[in-house]
Amino acid sequence: MSRMRALMKNWYSVEVLPIYVITAAACGGAGWYLYRLSTRPEVVWNHKGNPYPWQSIEQGTNTKLMNVNQKFEKEYKRDRF
Repeated sequence: MSRMRALMKNWYSVEVLPIYVITAAACGGAGWYLYRLSTRPEVVWNHKGNPYPWQSIEQGTNTKLMNVNQKFEKEYKRDRF
């Protein structure tokens, strides 16, 4: 049991908890943003099925991350990659 305590004492200290939390939040946010970018209409994953997915967007559809002072009827959703 003393080896486990020595390992935890060297690995886990209160001073490094903010670093772990900030790093985890940054990695999670970067992963979320990359996923969001990969599902936008500008990205083409299937060239044979629909090589121009941006042409199938109807008018009044929001394709941006954030809109200010604009009202859209619906949000763009990609069915599949």
